Amino acid sequence: MNIHEYQGKELLRQYGVAVSNGKVAFSAEEAVEAAKSLDSNVYVVKAQIHAGGRGKAGGVKIAKTLDEVRAYAEELLGKVLVTEQTGPEGKEVKRLLIEEGIDIKKEYYIGLVIDRATDRVVMMGSEEGGTEIETVAEETPEKIFREVIDPAIGFQAFQARRLAFNINIPKELINKAAKFMLGLYQVFVEKDCSIAEINPLVVTGDGNVIALDAKLNFDENALYRHKDIQELRDLDEEDPKEIEASKYDLSYIALDGNIGCMVNGAGLAMSTMDIIKHYNGEPANFLDVGGGATAEKVTEAFKIILSDENVKGIYVNIFGGIMRCDVIAEGVVEATKQVGLDIPLVVRLEGTNVDEGKRILQESGLNITAAESMADGAQKIVSLVE
Repeated sequence: MNIHEYQGKELLRQYGVAVSNGKVAFSAEEAVEAAKSLDSNVYVVKAQIHAGGRGKAGGVKIAKTLDEVRAYAEELLGKVLVTEQTGPEGKEVKRLLIEEGIDIKKEYYIGLVIDRATDRVVMMGSEEGGTEIETVAEETPEKIFREVIDPAIGFQAFQARRLAFNINIPKELINKAAKFMLGLYQVFVEKDCSIAEINPLVVTGDGNVIALDAKLNFDENALYRHKDIQELRDLDEEDPKEIEASKYDLSYIALDGNIGCMVNGAGLAMSTMDIIKHYNGEPANFLDVGGGATAEKVTEAFKIILSDENVKGIYVNIFGGIMRCDVIAEGVVEATKQVGLDIPLVVRLEGTNVDEGKRILQESGLNITAAESMADGAQKIVSLVE
């Protein structure tokens, strides 16, 4: 789950992590009032969307007067901002962060991620702040420093100081930078983050170390123990189909293709998308109905797939372990009747109660194409869609 920059900064502030001062605004009037409340002669008007690269896309403006704050707010609110992370469709700006101007002396990068190679949390730092870390890794990898964190003892002060020294934080500010990093790590662990990225971390003219931007992502599987984080969810920033899927405990991610996929198990879902691609098809989604799906759940999954106007065919690929094939078949038949399916549908069933499942499909009288194997099903749906 993602949250906005202003929400992330408020969370960091609660943990004593230094962040720039600002207020959220939903209208031009609120933006002006927010600017008036700041002790600053320069204001930063920042679009709030769940995507990076806002500055390059024109989503960050420097205002020197309240009139400029109003003008920039009116310009940005309602604008569709297209960045490298939003895709060509972009995201509509519905809220702004109005911040005080900062006397920036130098920009740095600090980030916490879970490193799958070491099974540890890693704190990364670079003196190349303000630049995408992927670009730094590609062009100047020697400027990225890492501290691998032992989960038994946590992030240590000496590690924080060493990282600050390696990224060339001024010597007199090493301890302030270390305090910042230790606080960031505390947020990361206690709030079950999957990413905590500060880009840029800035050293100011008056000798402070401050987060000028903040990107916090959270592990959705841990949200049940963080009601305060759940309340920060902005549904306007999410795909409506993904929101609907979450109501039925379905794992759904929208893609750009035209073949809808309904599968049980994440691994099988990935393999299904791969084999569709192998036969020159394009998956329209990742959809895992899980191991305990009911007929109702399958019906809802069908409706979600069909709500995508790009879908020209559906491939149902089920291996029944805990999941019973007859339950899936009942759901497929019920969904097909409810939605009035008029596009090709290929179904491959294997596993528990597979014969009963196939019988239900055969006797339904519906236009369903049976597949004998995963590859056979992929070939058939690609051919039918073409």
